[in-house]
Amino acid sequence: MNFFTGFLRTIILLGTVQGFIVSCMLFFSKKNRQSNILLGLIILLMSLACFNLYADYSNWFGSDILRFIGQLVPLVIIMPLGPLIYFYIQSSLDANFKFTKKQRHHFYPVIIDVVPQLVVIIYIIGLLTNTIRNNPKPWGNFIDTYNVYADIPRWISVTTYLWLSSKYLSAFRKKYNGSLNGLTNNFKWTLQLVRVFFGFQILWLLYLVPYVIPRYTNVMLDTFDWYPLYIPLVVMIYWLGIKGYIITQQPSTKKISVSVSLTAEAIKETISLLNTAMEKDRVYLNPNCSLSVLSEHINVSQKTISAVLNQHLHKSFNEFINEYRVQAFKEKIQKPEMEHFTIAGVAFECGFNSQATFQRTFKQITGLSPSEFRDTVTQTH
Repeated sequence: MNFFTGFLRTIILLGTVQGFIVSCMLFFSKKNRQSNILLGLIILLMSLACFNLYADYSNWFGSDILRFIGQLVPLVIIMPLGPLIYFYIQSSLDANFKFTKKQRHHFYPVIIDVVPQLVVIIYIIGLLTNTIRNNPKPWGNFIDTYNVYADIPRWISVTTYLWLSSKYLSAFRKKYNGSLNGLTNNFKWTLQLVRVFFGFQILWLLYLVPYVIPRYTNVMLDTFDWYPLYIPLVVMIYWLGIKGYIITQQPSTKKISVSVSLTAEAIKETISLLNTAMEKDRVYLNPNCSLSVLSEHINVSQKTISAVLNQHLHKSFNEFINEYRVQAFKEKIQKPEMEHFTIAGVAFECGFNSQATFQRTFKQITGLSPSEFRDTVTQTH
């Protein structure tokens, strides 16, 4: 081992130690408990992967006992990383976000990470019950091959959840029309996080493509080893640990509205104009209706509209608009001429431009899914 190789391995070791320390700090922090735990798990999974590599380099699993333990305890656990990032971003921006049992299915694919350990367990049980011959070579060959191709679903999973996270951030910014609801620092931080991980995914893909081609697998390892991926991973551990910890020590995220002083007359007039715009002009039927569009329509500043909605009607702009759209859907779906229309078709006629948004919004407001509501109407008539 030359000096340069030793230097790179030391960096990986230091990153591992840094990750373990920060993870513990986040787990035991009393502020922003949910966000801290999710971020701590993200850093911990990255640190475990680095620990596994350094332990392999240092032959820490050289003894029979440690080698046996190493084969039974999964250290490279990547499949939960994407969901953890996705939920961490939501918890950082939404004080009402709670991880529930419904979200557990996002973590079921972790089975992909533990297949090698399951194979070892099956082999051991087979030996003890005399149902499998004592020939570990084919089992070992399977595990080695599996470990190469398991990186494909891992890469796809992380990339998919980063894409979902990016969509969530875009929707969040659109929801508050650029004001970010007083969460500018958290938004910028989570946006940076997604971009950094996307950058790592590109780097991983450049390494992964030749790595999964059998004739180039050993060439990649012999030429570059794992340093092109793990050195950037260590940098990310330091960055997440330091900046992420600082961010999570800030006061808990909460909805913050910019206080705007309005006279009672101005408030009354604005509410009247809003009601006219909705009930008479039905501007909510415009799928591109935004705060700026509504502001121009009633000739009232966006700031005033936001203040009236947030401080006096206690609704966000999207909640205000979508309540009218949902009501329009409920009325329209009961008409006989709508029997042959699809639910999505009726929703689009009521101003929604996304079926997923409609389904989620309708359920939140009515407590029923659109199809359940339609069935109820059909039975009533």
